Amino acid sequence: MNEARPLAIVALGGNALSPPDKPHDAEAMEAVVAAAADALAPIAETHDLIVTHGNGPQIGALAEAAPASPLDVLGAQSEGLLGYVIEQALTNRMPDRTTLSMVTRVVVAADDPAFAQPTKPIGPVLHGDPDALSAEHGWPVIGDRGGYRRVVASPHPMEVVEAEEIGFLARSGAIVVSVGGGGVPVTRDEKGQMHGVDGVIDKDLASAVLALQVRADVLLLLSDVAGVYADWPTYEDLMRTPSIDALKALDLAIGTMAPKVAAAVGFVEAGGAMAGIGHLNDTARIIAGDAGTVVQA
Repeated sequence: MNEARPLAIVALGGNALSPPDKPHDAEAMEAVVAAAADALAPIAETHDLIVTHGNGPQIGALAEAAPASPLDVLGAQSEGLLGYVIEQALTNRMPDRTTLSMVTRVVVAADDPAFAQPTKPIGPVLHGDPDALSAEHGWPVIGDRGGYRRVVASPHPMEVVEAEEIGFLARSGAIVVSVGGGGVPVTRDEKGQMHGVDGVIDKDLASAVLALQVRADVLLLLSDVAGVYADWPTYEDLMRTPSIDALKALDLAIGTMAPKVAAAVGFVEAGGAMAGIGHLNDTARIIAGDAGTVVQA
């Protein structure tokens, strides 16, 4: 077991891996994920590494193809799909490292009010009248990225079931791909039995929960934007090293940037050394403090 290296959790945004306004074919996805592996390689040289990832575009596409399937099952399906693609790219980029992916369960509360107030956008960007889109597809939509996307319940993550195993493997030198799409949402009943529930957990909040469970040193939340902007959504005033109070005062998009800020702030306030938010292409610069939004106590 390698005790000397710091442990980093890097959360790859679903939109960064597969932009909702671009083709989702396998060849395009493999090319984007290969570029992500290139961005992660320098981090893996100096850190033990856990990679998490979003699944918004992918689970949305699966839900359109199989509308009768519950979201927990589709979440597991997308987690396996993306986990395999990411695992393959990391192995090809770093053949000397053991890389593995696992379907991960995340415990949520059965009475979480999020089930009655959907906030998480999934699937492709749609254009048109929002009421007409909702009527046509049979589900609510929310404004996002210049159009509208399906919005689903996003219960708050409480515990990553496989955290102990993930931490052990990562500190043993393996690159672990886990908590895909925020993990599969499950509840525990009074007998301790687990049951899947219909929702999509925010992967940034779930990654922060995992980071605290495995006592990670660094949490990076990556997407297709350069960081947190004080003037969102105009994207001109990038906040490089804001205070926690300044971040808490922001009015951000509930289903996209707000969870990233909440995850970063929560991780640092609970004792994490550093959290970074930024563009996938700037990964090495963010962890060095030279790009993105860097959050420290």
